Amino acid sequence: MSAVEDLLDKAREELVRIGPEEAAAVQEAGGLLVDIRYAALRERDGTIPGALIVERNELEWRLDPTGDHRAPEATHHALPVVVICNEGYASSLAAVSLRQLGLHRATDLTGGFQAWRAAGLPVTD
Repeated sequence: MSAVEDLLDKAREELVRIGPEEAAAVQEAGGLLVDIRYAALRERDGTIPGALIVERNELEWRLDPTGDHRAPEATHHALPVVVICNEGYASSLAAVSLRQLGLHRATDLTGGFQAWRAAGLPVTD
């Protein structure tokens, strides 16, 4: 096993990962979906309506409720946050990083954006 695979396995031990329908329910209940895919993937495949777009390199600064550079949506540490990448790998690492910031309800979408789209959930071009 590679070092990054080991890191990913350890990260996922901290998370209760969810599927597309559960992520949609989190959003409907007022939680935040955060799309960390880079622009070329969003342009190619579309976006999830209502998801906050935050590229991975800005994630911690934009989601820290105590930070000066936070997104307006990052209101408190108990906010349910579902991190979404393309296929559900980078999002696991990102969700653990958010949990380390105190966002204890942060998790990620198993299978990422591709699973969302495959489930037939809304996508904006």
